[in-house]
Amino acid sequence: MAANYKKHNVAGEEYRSYVPFDLPIEVKLDSFCSLMEQATLVLSKLDNLAGSLPNTNLFLYMYVRKEAVLSSQIEGTQSSLNDLILFEHNQKPNVAISDVTEVSRYVAALDYGVKQLNEGFPLCLRLIREIHSILLSKTRGAECLPGEFRTSQNWIGGTRPGNAIFVPPEPAIVLNCLSNLELYIHSEGTPTLIKAAVAHLQFETIHPFLDGNGRIGRMLIILILYNFGLIKNPILYLSLYFKENRNTYYSLLNEVRIKGNWEDWIRFFLEGIIAVSEQGVSIISKINALFDECQKKIEKTGRRRFSMQIMLEYLKKMPVTTATIAADKLKMSVPSARAALNTLADLGIVKSYDIDKRSKRYEFQQYSASLDPMSATQALMASPPSSLCASTISDVEGASARVNARVADTEAESESNVTLAGVADA
Repeated sequence: MAANYKKHNVAGEEYRSYVPFDLPIEVKLDSFCSLMEQATLVLSKLDNLAGSLPNTNLFLYMYVRKEAVLSSQIEGTQSSLNDLILFEHNQKPNVAISDVTEVSRYVAALDYGVKQLNEGFPLCLRLIREIHSILLSKTRGAECLPGEFRTSQNWIGGTRPGNAIFVPPEPAIVLNCLSNLELYIHSEGTPTLIKAAVAHLQFETIHPFLDGNGRIGRMLIILILYNFGLIKNPILYLSLYFKENRNTYYSLLNEVRIKGNWEDWIRFFLEGIIAVSEQGVSIISKINALFDECQKKIEKTGRRRFSMQIMLEYLKKMPVTTATIAADKLKMSVPSARAALNTLADLGIVKSYDIDKRSKRYEFQQYSASLDPMSATQALMASPPSSLCASTISDVEGASARVNARVADTEAESESNVTLAGVADA
């Protein structure tokens, strides 16, 4: 199966835009039976364990954060979990507000998509556009037509289509390509895991937006698995696996586009599902063991255990707090909240840090450390005290990606900042 291209000419320079293969594809499903069985089992185990987490968004952030650290293409990688907590509580974080805002949009968009699916809205092009609008709102990509499919040519690598590494489909066929993808997602006879693998790659190839294609393409995996009942908790984050194996990822994308080699891509995708799910199971198991250990310590404290148990449950959702914030959230007096937090500190469950001579912050450090690979203590120490609203983190997202011109990265986020209007066909 040879690749298809269309020739164009602009200002005397020729270039070729890619024409994607129509879906469905022909693959021998028998060769994937073992991998699909393994992936389904471990994914189910992860999903069941995820139900025990008080705040799954914090768990999802762990993956988003690690991806940002791994990728040299992602800017604003200094925003930590506590930067987001400070931001969510109307305090100034230790990094640029724009970085934290972009980080916060990923789960906001994902939460919206899941909510719409729960209310019976179909997984369709309209929903994808609405999710994209939320993803790019109030960020550095806000000028790139949030919620609108592109009507001009974009490219990956280089300075123009003529010297680009990859030129996605021309605008005139984008809607047809997306309609074909939408029909495939809802077609019968294809296992959901295979469908997610194919849909992700096809979406990345179409690159229908001016910005945010990579993030939406990764989110599409979760939404497909959720929509068709493979997961109940949308916490799977394959992007980290893609980044850790980026050379293989890029190579397999090109293998599909040039040779139609879907088999190796699907195998790689299923192995990623297994690896990420197993990692998630291990982390959640350790978190639950930590919670059990803390509970045992509290049970030995006599009558004081009741207020401390309430405080521990709160800290599972918000691992950084002050006595004033906790008191407001839990509807108890400030002295009672302070006493409970200080006792938890004495037990070694939380650590306290002086803000000033009269104020302290408290951190469930072992828990937050398992969620955030980088220390968040500095964010607490440097931030001035102020009145915080009693809310929990509800959305997080990795900082915006910027394309590397040397790599054929079809999940790149910033090639769309440069577009070609009025392209003339050759």
